[in-house]
Amino acid sequence: MTAIIIICAATIILMICGILFFPKIRLGKLHIDSYWIIAALGAALAMAICKPDFGALGRALVANTAVNPVKILVLFLSMTVLSVFLDELGFFRYLASAALKMAHHGQRKLFVYLYVTVSVLTVFTSNDVIILSFTPFICYFAKHAQIDPMPYLAAEFVAANTWSMALIIGNPTNIYLATAYGLDFASYVKISAIPTVFAGIVSFACLFVMFRKKLALPMEGEEEAGHIDDKFQLWVGIVHLGACTLLLAVGSYIGLEMWLVALCAVVSLFIISSVTAAVRKKKPAELIGCIRRAPYQLVPFVLSMFILIVIADQKGVTDKIGEFFASSQPVLVYGVASFLAANVINNIPMSVLFSSVIAGAGEGLPAVFATVIGSNLGAFLTPVGALAGIMFSSILTHRGLKFGYADFLKIGVCVAVPALFAALGGLYISLMFA
Repeated sequence: MTAIIIICAATIILMICGILFFPKIRLGKLHIDSYWIIAALGAALAMAICKPDFGALGRALVANTAVNPVKILVLFLSMTVLSVFLDELGFFRYLASAALKMAHHGQRKLFVYLYVTVSVLTVFTSNDVIILSFTPFICYFAKHAQIDPMPYLAAEFVAANTWSMALIIGNPTNIYLATAYGLDFASYVKISAIPTVFAGIVSFACLFVMFRKKLALPMEGEEEAGHIDDKFQLWVGIVHLGACTLLLAVGSYIGLEMWLVALCAVVSLFIISSVTAAVRKKKPAELIGCIRRAPYQLVPFVLSMFILIVIADQKGVTDKIGEFFASSQPVLVYGVASFLAANVINNIPMSVLFSSVIAGAGEGLPAVFATVIGSNLGAFLTPVGALAGIMFSSILTHRGLKFGYADFLKIGVCVAVPALFAALGGLYISLMFA
């Protein structure tokens, strides 16, 4: 047990250091994210030193269950590709532009419309996709309109990582935790709706108060005009994303697995878009963009952390954690613990760990959904809290803007903490009617 604890701790410390101090490793012309390489090395070291049950480890990776990490990765990557396809067509920029035009040069209206737009889009896509799509646009627009981008960047990031709780597809942590407990799409929404709304209202109010002075300043310049050239491809993308979301909602009632639904939607999208490009005698630019932008680094990262957690589980570590967490108030304990743990080990490995802890301790829905809440809202306490935070910081650094630990902690103390307790309060209400 001691060896796996040391390896996990070292992996986590080095991963955090990598994210903060050397996020990219340069190999010739390639720039590779360091965090997943460190995780992979940690998993390899654990397998070499701890002598796990390789048969059980292999069965865990390929088991025909909803919690199979491969299935979860297929589901998340497929949903990401469906959303990125629309982004390649300019759909999200168009919606953002429409919302911004409605502001009529008022920063307060602009702030409200942006928060609402990001919130709605996040519910039906995912937080990572929204961060990738909106962050560059906000930077450009703020510079063009001669306004401080920070209130809008904060609103985007907070909204994306709050409303991602609403549906099971909003965050890979939702997918992992919900499927580990055997929850289907509808069962998940039934409980997640109230906590998400509570957290969304509180986070918006806190942000508005925090930036009220900056939002009172006049806005100069003109809005960015958004337009979409390829209407046919746009509708192809919207129909596929809409149909996929609908089938995810009803799939459990007709025997369809979520990962298979999402994969089939992506395959269909690629076929139709490829045929369209061939008929037009053009390159399938949108598909090429999807292939380039898909977050492939998530695959080795999730699999490596999954291996570490499985080995830790085999050695009895998760049982000890479960005993430590034993409480008559699982909502509060698991909510706060997951919120803090996400900012130590990142929310994806935290969810893998807590899933094993919850199963070993025999905890039920309260612990599962409290951990879902912590995994989402923990994302805006520090940049280590989620992959979305890592991507967010990287994009801003590339554009010459600083949004570091101090900025995250300011939002975390003033927004994330109140939103967390509002969501946990909403969870108590949801569970009363579950």
